[in-house]
Amino acid sequence: MGADIDKSSVERAYARWAPVYDLVFGAVFDAGRRAAILAAEQACGSAGGRILEVGVGTGISLPDYARKNRLVGIDLSEPMLRKAHERVAEHGLSNVEALAVMDAERMALPDRSFDVVVAQFVITAVPKPEATLNEFARVVRPGGEIVLVNHIGAEEGARRVFELCFAPIARKLGWRPEFRFGRLTDWAAKHGGVRLIEHRPMPPLGHFSLIRFERLADTKA
Repeated sequence: MGADIDKSSVERAYARWAPVYDLVFGAVFDAGRRAAILAAEQACGSAGGRILEVGVGTGISLPDYARKNRLVGIDLSEPMLRKAHERVAEHGLSNVEALAVMDAERMALPDRSFDVVVAQFVITAVPKPEATLNEFARVVRPGGEIVLVNHIGAEEGARRVFELCFAPIARKLGWRPEFRFGRLTDWAAKHGGVRLIEHRPMPPLGHFSLIRFERLADTKA
């Protein structure tokens, strides 16, 4: 599974990124963001629903959600969240219920309290991806969805070699480039309370993927 990432390095990395994040990554990640928002809104239905965005960052996605949806955003980085608060105020986003500094592995949120959890470019940047996914499943209601957009590591070939070589540097920047799709399917099988419903390559060059899980109506927390 590769060397771990520690929270302090992630916090330091995103504190550095906060002032320029939208400028550097805004256009690159735009297709993935829009796909995640569309998937979340489709899962909520025509009446809208309650959506948790984990790793909300600077809040770049928040204005693009329909106002009928109620939004909660959490992030480990306080500097990033300050930008999100400014964006909410600038756009008058009254449908944003809360923005909070919170650890995605231990969310101070009730069980089954959201229709959808959205995590964009997050799951490869947390120290314990499986524990974080367990938390996503815990706070989603039965029938709700977990929507991920993320870089997925190559299974083989030159890109796989590059990702493995680049991994030590990438960890200092706060993410795992070699993260394989199999970790997600293995997690789902072990958890037992979710099922994969979509895995779709996204621009640029299919190196990113939209991945959706449905929360099953069982008794597992």
